[in-house]
Amino acid sequence: MPLIRKGDAKPAASAQGEPGDVLSFLANGTDDQRWAAARAAGDAPGGVQALGQALLAEANPRVREAIFTSLVRLRSAEAVAVILPHLRSDDAHVRTGALDALRAMADIVTSRLPALLSDPDADVRLLACEILRDLPSADATALLCELLEREDQVNVCAAAVEVLTEIGGTEALPVLSACAARFPNEPFLIFSIKAASARISSQLPERRG
Repeated sequence: MPLIRKGDAKPAASAQGEPGDVLSFLANGTDDQRWAAARAAGDAPGGVQALGQALLAEANPRVREAIFTSLVRLRSAEAVAVILPHLRSDDAHVRTGALDALRAMADIVTSRLPALLSDPDADVRLLACEILRDLPSADATALLCELLEREDQVNVCAAAVEVLTEIGGTEALPVLSACAARFPNEPFLIFSIKAASARISSQLPERRG
């Protein structure tokens, strides 16, 4: 889901006005009023909290996307804190929106990632792997290696390996090998680890005789 698109830079005219009006529309307006207010609320005092409250109840996908987009534009720890709980949503669309928003400001989420990767909920750990795609390779590799060294859920390991296949550094090779040894009866994971190891190994400089 694209969070920031061309033409989204300015709030809709119907949302402009006193900050209190904007937040009132966000909470109680029509679909169009809530959408416009969501685009403008980030500039209002208390806007982050209001966007967070609106996100808890918003059922309209277009309005919800506007809320996530405004939170991403703020690029703040406060905005991240508002979004994070929605990684646990029962609604797949909400989870996807939250994940896209967090990926769009992965640098702001970095301090939260160790806790997310250690979360008791395996689904949260899996989604956290996706956020790492948008970090520098060295940072992502270190965090994913720490995860793989302790992870006992095959699906989470597979998610981590998939990201390492794309952006992993050579320091992941021994960790991948150890992970394969822990799950000898998981053919898909073994295949994925071999593919990741081959891709990462291709980065090593050739030895000259």
